[in-house]
Amino acid sequence: MIIDAHQHIWDLDRVQYDWLGPAAGPIFRTFTQDDANAELKEAGVDGSVLVQAADNAEDTDYMLAAAHDHREVVAVVGYLPLEHPDRVAAGIERLAGDPLVVGIRNLIHDREDPDFLILPEVIESLGLLARAGLAYDVVAVLPRHLEHVSTLAERHPDLRLIIDHLAKPPIDDHGPFGAAADGRWTELITRAAEYPNVFAKLSGLYPVRDPQDWTTAALRPFVDQALAAFGPARLMYGGDWPVSITAGGYQRTWQGLRPLIDALPPADRARVLAGTAIEVYRIDSDRLDALT
Repeated sequence: MIIDAHQHIWDLDRVQYDWLGPAAGPIFRTFTQDDANAELKEAGVDGSVLVQAADNAEDTDYMLAAAHDHREVVAVVGYLPLEHPDRVAAGIERLAGDPLVVGIRNLIHDREDPDFLILPEVIESLGLLARAGLAYDVVAVLPRHLEHVSTLAERHPDLRLIIDHLAKPPIDDHGPFGAAADGRWTELITRAAEYPNVFAKLSGLYPVRDPQDWTTAALRPFVDQALAAFGPARLMYGGDWPVSITAGGYQRTWQGLRPLIDALPPADRARVLAGTAIEVYRIDSDRLDALT
């Protein structure tokens, strides 16, 4: 079984996406789950986890509606306003009856404050997520974001923290982490991995300057570092579609990453391709059974 642990959909007519405009080029249009299913089927992927693409309730509701209409969607990572613990508590109560909701994410990389994650009210809200059994996806694209993962993991040992896109390592030696040789990304990802409640996604591994200018060989050192730091039991595959269109599309990014995963022993490969996501997101067994 293969579960894509990081897939998006968006509807420009139904939901406001503040980050998504004409500058986004080929991904500035509506993408439905039917569109996604065609890509998943071609790649041989059995199911996917929908992940929020906007910091609003409408996006979460749109994903849940799509999930209930498509058995290929096995779980949803939605949005709650972490800066408002009272609204988080109410949101958890509202979503608690739907077993498809397995986690929460905020677009922290679009916020001006790099220390958003350690605001007192956010730390309080993350405690509420932990008590509700929900995971939290961290869009750690800045060194400060990745530093805070360790802080949160220590503060909330019962909270399952999932680092999206391996925190965007410096594949082309550009970006917030500087050159790969500087070692900043390696240092911080290794430190975060010291906490057993921290996990990571092999997803969205594209260069900063030109997302299409990459090879499997360019990804290898970062995937190898992630495997050394987390082990297969704390890594999961994610396709990052339709954002992956900017890097050549689902099939190219899947085929580019696949040799690095296929090289693992069968049991480890199974963890990365499905087992970790199923366990960490606590995906409902009935949804998994529906795939077979």
